[in-house]
Amino acid sequence: VQLQASGGGLVQAGGSLRLSCAASGRTFGTYVMAWFRQAPGKEREFVAGVGWSAVRTSYADSVKGRFTISRDNAKNTVYLQMNSLKSEDTAVYYCAASRAGPGTITIMSNYDYWGQGTLVTVSS
Repeated sequence: VQLQASGGGLVQAGGSLRLSCAASGRTFGTYVMAWFRQAPGKEREFVAGVGWSAVRTSYADSVKGRFTISRDNAKNTVYLQMNSLKSEDTAVYYCAASRAGPGTITIMSNYDYWGQGTLVTVSS
């Protein structure tokens, strides 16, 4: 699986962005998908994840109520809608795909494939 993330950019605090991650291959629907992020000088962290059929989702506490993850299996794409952005959301955002079950959706080591990252900068 190859992943291509897009949609990052510069936005003012309180604004919104939508990230997209397009996947290659015909088995997209069998992967758990997630977004992680890495801020300067910090470790990469889980942001949001979605199970195979999009029924199950999981969010980091820091983004609950502001971010929404979704997927369109017909388009091999996963999205991250980010609202009410804060300066602390500034980071490179990575999409990732996992063959593990949705029970391990937050565990970074379970993800087998990673996109190249897209930079989100939130100005205060």
